[in-house]
Amino acid sequence: MYKKKFRLRPLISGLFHASMLTALPGTLWAYDLGSVSSGAGNSNEAIPPAESASANAPTQGSLTATEPQSVINRNYIENTQTGASTYVDNAAIAPGVWSVSPNGPGGSDQGGLVMRSFQDGQYNVTFDGIPFADGADFTHHVNTYFLGQDTGEVTVDRGPGRASTVGDSTYGGTIALRSNDPQGDPAATVRSQVGSFNSRLVGFQYDTGVMQNYGDASGFIDYNHYQTDGALTNGNERRGNVFAKFIKPLNEDTAITVVAMQNNTFQNASPGATAQQISKYGSNYGLNQNPLSTGYVGYNNDQFTSNFDYIGLQTRFGDWKIDNKVYTTSYAHNAMNGNNPNGASGQTLAGAGNGLLLSGGNTALGSNIAGVTGLTAYTSYGDILRATRALGNDDLNFGLWIERQLHQSWTNNVDLSTGGLGSIINQAGVANGGNQAETSSMNTIQPYVEYIWRPTSKWSITPGLKFNDFNRTYNSAYDTTVGGAFAYSHSWASLLPSLDAHYYISDNWSAYGQAAAGMQAPMLFGSFYNANQPIQPNTAVGLSYLAPEKTMNYQLGTVFKSSKLTASADVYYITNNNLSQQSAVGNLITVQNIGAVHYQGVEGEATYNLGSGFNAYGNYSLNSYTSAIPIQNAPQSTAALGMLYEHNKTNASLIAKEIGSRWGGTDVNGNYVHFGSYTTVNLATGYNFGSLGWAKDAKLEFQLDDLFNRTDMIAYAGSTQGGNALYWTLPGRMFSLNLSASF
Repeated sequence: MYKKKFRLRPLISGLFHASMLTALPGTLWAYDLGSVSSGAGNSNEAIPPAESASANAPTQGSLTATEPQSVINRNYIENTQTGASTYVDNAAIAPGVWSVSPNGPGGSDQGGLVMRSFQDGQYNVTFDGIPFADGADFTHHVNTYFLGQDTGEVTVDRGPGRASTVGDSTYGGTIALRSNDPQGDPAATVRSQVGSFNSRLVGFQYDTGVMQNYGDASGFIDYNHYQTDGALTNGNERRGNVFAKFIKPLNEDTAITVVAMQNNTFQNASPGATAQQISKYGSNYGLNQNPLSTGYVGYNNDQFTSNFDYIGLQTRFGDWKIDNKVYTTSYAHNAMNGNNPNGASGQTLAGAGNGLLLSGGNTALGSNIAGVTGLTAYTSYGDILRATRALGNDDLNFGLWIERQLHQSWTNNVDLSTGGLGSIINQAGVANGGNQAETSSMNTIQPYVEYIWRPTSKWSITPGLKFNDFNRTYNSAYDTTVGGAFAYSHSWASLLPSLDAHYYISDNWSAYGQAAAGMQAPMLFGSFYNANQPIQPNTAVGLSYLAPEKTMNYQLGTVFKSSKLTASADVYYITNNNLSQQSAVGNLITVQNIGAVHYQGVEGEATYNLGSGFNAYGNYSLNSYTSAIPIQNAPQSTAALGMLYEHNKTNASLIAKEIGSRWGGTDVNGNYVHFGSYTTVNLATGYNFGSLGWAKDAKLEFQLDDLFNRTDMIAYAGSTQGGNALYWTLPGRMFSLNLSASF
């Protein structure tokens, strides 16, 4: 009789000993290879019963966590999110997290996610433990990588992690995405979605099941095509995404995982709208249909192509466990934009400066239309090695992350009235006509070591040390900062210690404390001398370089789980000696140094099982900071309250999320923009028909977001070249109807 050697299990359900969960954060072990540690007390976090609070919690902590953590499981993503959702939409429910999707879920690369008071570029994002980011500013291009459809789980780590947490920007936390696992049985799944704003999605997935004739290999390939007219006027998007994952066990102790993703996205993206435009044309104003305007939809479009591929080897021998992933990622963004879209700078405009009608043309171009074309492209190559050696009750962890990213970009000023991509022009009075091109590289080396000491069955104490070495090279034929050709190379490096302690108060109640240092190198934009930034002299080459951001993070927390209740709470205090924040000004990015900033807050989340399939959920965070000037788009608090139902074939949820008051950048008068708090309510329901004869599994799901149709201005999007503030608004009430069937 055939005997299956391996068992597929979800990561959070306890793939392996809890000591390994803490030893290898962000590591995906596809198979249950067992534990190498003999330490007692850190038992597996058991698979929760179907009717328990843990099984139905939208977010929950982990009993093994050593920093504040919210795990968002596949069940929540599948039942409440559209097929086009991104990790930004999935993570929005977590305490301390605020997401902005002005064109609807998955509708554009605009907007983003704020965690505590940290913006994109100040926190880490990983996929199956691999960091991926644009090395120029450490941001993440949300709509050009993974669909929620292929995400098995999202873990929001609100902290810098241990020494083994690798990435160029970890001090603000980590959004850890885990890919879906292949199914055990062969299946073909088709899905279709229709929704507001003429949104539609079609997809097909094929699972091989466990193939006994091929050494128990299993895998799946998934293709999705999404298209929408967008919540914002003329905010069109088309997206095609293919994702594949295959796992091949070599023996009882070794498995190889191969993942490949390719994505192609086209969008007409608004930079945000002024208060005058919103007042005159409505909260959904994005781009227009007037070819005499730089905000014309035909002049503002983006084409993204990207890929994410890795080969992972996981093995166990004796007292060792090894996890190694070699990977490559790429990203290319071809852009065409009107000069200063939705702004009036440099133009003679009809009307009240709304940027819609061009009566006299651009002063530098006569009667023609000024625009910008550009390319941003990079390719990364890297490897992550993680190793654990059991030493009695203890574990020694060490590893190495290395990555090289090659980056290029160029921008040209063009006359858009000539059609096509426009003819290149030189702006009068601007150095080099305003046209630029650069190549750069970013090299990261992060070795680490940590020791998990277990003096008793209840305690684990983990000191760790990571060395972060980041090198950037830059070469430009003409750079406007120095007024000529410019090339440089510079490294920023630091030793980053970490220390955490974890204690089991009882089998289902744990507590932890953490202290960890962080460092982030300056962004590419002006990472050499800038008079407005703190600098590090380099007399050897006659230049000065921006100082890196250095941080210290202190956190205390606790997690409790029972069949009726899952709850967690934490407090934190973080210092940053040299915070920089970036914002958009017309077609440009500016970097502003804030100086020393202190962050502090308290967070909590809980789910209580009421019985009969009902669960009550709530979370809260109070996030404050002390700084010389306001931090943009940093909510002072977040809260959520909801009711969920899941029993037999039916699921339903009604969840409200409140975002507290926050500040934006400055308006045309130099005053900081303030936003009041707001609340949105989302409804979701679904029914699993099971077998229908023609299908062995069929599901129908319905989501209604923003039940009360809020369309407030909620976020600062940057400003026009004339200093007029641009805003994002809530997209308003929207629905999605999803049908899937497996054969």
